[in-house]
Amino acid sequence: MLTFLSPAKSLNFEIEVPQLDYSQPLFKQETAKLVEQLKQLSAADIKNLMHVSDNIAQLNYERYKNFRNSFQLPYAKPAALVFTGEVYKGLHANDYTAEDWQFAQEHLRILSGLYGMLRPLDLIQPYRLEMGTKFSFNGYKNLYEYWKEKVTEEIKKELSKQENPVIINLASAEYFKVIDKKILDTEIITPVFKDNKNGTYKTIMMYAKNARGKMASFIVKNKITNPEHLKAFDEDGYIFNKLLSGNSEWVFTRG
Repeated sequence: MLTFLSPAKSLNFEIEVPQLDYSQPLFKQETAKLVEQLKQLSAADIKNLMHVSDNIAQLNYERYKNFRNSFQLPYAKPAALVFTGEVYKGLHANDYTAEDWQFAQEHLRILSGLYGMLRPLDLIQPYRLEMGTKFSFNGYKNLYEYWKEKVTEEIKKELSKQENPVIINLASAEYFKVIDKKILDTEIITPVFKDNKNGTYKTIMMYAKNARGKMASFIVKNKITNPEHLKAFDEDGYIFNKLLSGNSEWVFTRG
């Protein structure tokens, strides 16, 4: 069973990281080619491309200018610890034991516009590049075209090693779209989190993102490899709602 998350736009590289067996990103060469193209952009180009403020554009111009081809501490840090935001508040990876990290490294993946796909302990350098960014380069129309085949083939290989070759999709639509589902031809379960608002269940994005992170952590801490066991998830008052759920979309409601 492989679980997928989206990355976060906000990063914290000031954190102290524990002594762990860190790994290198799977697609270092592909990332280097992408960074080569991004280094050619001015801060103004980045502002227009990413629709960000002058400050964020300048920050990312400097990030790419200083980007290195090697990934080592202290300028590179583990993905699951540097991403912040609601999903990663829910994931709370700084609480993980050595056994949790080992399980996460085998079963948890983070999709990324710059790195393609990351394992939790992969060392990364700071960046901003959303998967949906309309960036065309070297004959590729966009990042989906650049990453789709590479990421899908790697997932296919990893699923073949899994006892239960099922995908748990806790990523956003923007990121999960990079996976070619037809080629994988495997079961995909998408948990959805809804809150009761005036008698109607609705997705409230801030809460849903946090719940995605909490469910990913629930999988890691309980070493879940059978998706049926996800139905026991009950954090923050969410419970599995059989009536609203289908075969591939599992709805968890509260209130």
